[in-house]
Amino acid sequence: MASLVASLFIFSLVRLGDALSVDYYAETCPQAEAAVMEAVKRATANDNTVPAALLRMHFHDCFVRGCDASVLLNSKGNNTAEKDGPPNISLHAFYVIDNAKKAVEKLCPGVVSCADILALAARDAVALSGGPKWEVPKGRKDGRVSKASESTQLPAPTFDFSQLKQSFSQRGLSTKDLVALTGGHTLGFAHCSSFQNRIHNFDATHDVDPSMNPGFAARLRKVCPAHNKVKNAGSAMDSTTTVFDNAYFKLLIQGKGLFSSDEALLTHPKTKRLASKFAASQEEFFEAFVKSMIRMGSIQGGQEVRKDCRVVNQ
Repeated sequence: MASLVASLFIFSLVRLGDALSVDYYAETCPQAEAAVMEAVKRATANDNTVPAALLRMHFHDCFVRGCDASVLLNSKGNNTAEKDGPPNISLHAFYVIDNAKKAVEKLCPGVVSCADILALAARDAVALSGGPKWEVPKGRKDGRVSKASESTQLPAPTFDFSQLKQSFSQRGLSTKDLVALTGGHTLGFAHCSSFQNRIHNFDATHDVDPSMNPGFAARLRKVCPAHNKVKNAGSAMDSTTTVFDNAYFKLLIQGKGLFSSDEALLTHPKTKRLASKFAASQEEFFEAFVKSMIRMGSIQGGQEVRKDCRVVNQ
């Protein structure tokens, strides 16, 4: 019985959006996408960490209860919301979604969901960073439930290949999706805590993960000593931290991936082959990334169109 319930839960989690359409707001709110793009563009001009934050926010939203904007809801009363769960503490730039929602509400009140605005903002974040552009299927609804305890369902930076594969397959995503979406690590910054396990006390015989490039590991150990006290210490995810490109894969195959979950892509023949292919061809990476973003963005879970992205409708 328990396994039946679990399989039903997973089936409901991967309900791919047959109602989604690139033309969903063509008649009801044709200017919505331009308004979202303007909000993302303005925020990015003031803070170049915004694109990475928005892409990560969308990913974290879709992996818990589907792409239902549950990650945007504030904690209230006795309920601690997803955004205050341990993996989400470092999420930021929620104000960008608030600004986009306000602009869209002025154009067409009560029409465009926060979940769609977040999906559009993630696409715009990639495009503004030099990455691919694509048509986002729309028609998601916003969820009414957000629990910090469920944020532990997110794949962790310490995951090995089998844990990653299980996490993605439970959401209807393939091994190719896993590699392509991990390429989103081309944008952003990681705190020491997320890769400390690889550069100090790795195992009984190695202080440093032997699969890591020694020079790279030595640089990380300087920035992140064993008992690091600097709150914002860490490292860029790749050498072009604000540019969406395939530098992440080029560095990964040189042993310069930050997380255990990055290195895990090299421990399985299929994922290693894909990582090498994406390192060799940015065009192939971009094409795969777009397909995988559309697949991930189709995991649905909501019921309403929120008036305020941080609060459920009363």
